Amino acid sequence: MLKSIGAKIFAAYAHQKNKKWIEKPLEAQQKVFKLLLQKGIKTRFGKEHHFEKILTPNEFSLGVPVRDYEDLKPYIDSVLEGEANVLWPGRPLYYAKSSGTTSGAKYIPISKESMPQHIRAAREALLNYIYKSGKASAVMGKLIFLQGSPVLEDKKGVALGRLSGIVAHYVPSYLLKNRLPSWDTNCIEDWETKVDAIVSETVNEDMTIIGGIPSWVQMYFERLTLKTGKVVGDLFPNFSLFVYGGVNFEPYRPIFKKLIGRTLDSIEFYPASEGFFAYQDDQDDRGLLLLLNHGIYYEFIKADTFFDKNPETVSLISVKTGINYVMIVSTTAGLWRYNIGDTIQFTSLKPYRVIVSGRIKHFISAFGEHVIVSEVEQALQQVVSGAKEEILIREFTVAPQISPTKGLPFHEWYIEFEVLPEDLDQFAFEVDKAMISKNIYYKDLIVGKILRPLVIRQVAKGGFKSYMKSIGKLGGQNKVPRVSDNRKIADQLDSLLDLKTINS
Repeated sequence: MLKSIGAKIFAAYAHQKNKKWIEKPLEAQQKVFKLLLQKGIKTRFGKEHHFEKILTPNEFSLGVPVRDYEDLKPYIDSVLEGEANVLWPGRPLYYAKSSGTTSGAKYIPISKESMPQHIRAAREALLNYIYKSGKASAVMGKLIFLQGSPVLEDKKGVALGRLSGIVAHYVPSYLLKNRLPSWDTNCIEDWETKVDAIVSETVNEDMTIIGGIPSWVQMYFERLTLKTGKVVGDLFPNFSLFVYGGVNFEPYRPIFKKLIGRTLDSIEFYPASEGFFAYQDDQDDRGLLLLLNHGIYYEFIKADTFFDKNPETVSLISVKTGINYVMIVSTTAGLWRYNIGDTIQFTSLKPYRVIVSGRIKHFISAFGEHVIVSEVEQALQQVVSGAKEEILIREFTVAPQISPTKGLPFHEWYIEFEVLPEDLDQFAFEVDKAMISKNIYYKDLIVGKILRPLVIRQVAKGGFKSYMKSIGKLGGQNKVPRVSDNRKIADQLDSLLDLKTINS
């Protein structure tokens, strides 16, 4: 009882504090901008880019090129070798290891200034929920965030690990007694072994908050159901809050409702190794509050101009709702005008709220169609939610088939169904119709008989799990890209699985 009352008081205090920057967003960003330049001027990067002469955001955008990890890698390599004052004063506190670049693993520096912002953002998201909902009971029971191993390596005096594993070292003391699983279980590297151990440790506990990347939480829920014969909501009657991030939850929503057996509140996070960017601040609004005083300065480039020679960069004051932007960040960890690879859309400007619409490198434009992640997710969700029957989808990915053995080229959808539609051909037709309504370029290619309607390839149950396991990326922060402009994933699925072709 006292803990619940204390949580509500703390939540009210946090709300009043956050109101100050939420109501003055541009001023908040200007403060961050000035702080970054003051710190950056002392670094090798700042000296090479003449930070001492930069006074305005426009001068900053003109004087510092946009870079992704590959572009910034020579500086990061120097940091990894132990050189100080390269991108940020001193040396990093941690390196967050993640995958996905052409040169292998990424090592994202986390500084003593940026690390607290990750923790602060997560705490504020939970406190905001308590304040606005008036519900503090969730903090009374047991909680779990499915995450990577907290075991860290040493990289020339700097600790290295997955971001989720690093964050595990910062669980507040008042939550430690409630947190599961045990440290030893959290340190298990093999994901399937780890999930089984987590199930054993949690199955008889009063779980109230559960969080993680949806695909891996789904596996946890399925193992619980298999072990007990109960839906998760009956097994944990006080389970009241689901926290997730990393991917769009909408494709997972129907299957989670079935696994849990009831609806419950949820909070979406938008974290990355590069920073904690946003969180859902309103249960009735799918937009995520962009965090503007958390050590990150934001710029935006329209996605459809991003690959032009000199694309226009806009700051927060000039953004508009409904436009697909590439988000560019500068951070208190020394990432300068850094392209994290995500595309976002603003859903609101008062306050500034965003949704993640996809990845700038994850699109299909083999024929000029530029199909993005949000379009395929929305098309699939539209058809599933509009169906008169139950259709559940576990996982999917889309790739172009440029050189089919017969007929015109097409987009190939690899879908693992939990519950199949009765008429797969009709389902494929409806999805194609939804895609035509969402992407004018795709429509033109279909109408112009450059492409034929999409083809669905039914992936056997457990197929995507087998694929992720085969490439050593089962569990943790790893996700299957929704769309690809090449056939790397598709060809691997073809070689691994016995696939059924629909609409061929």
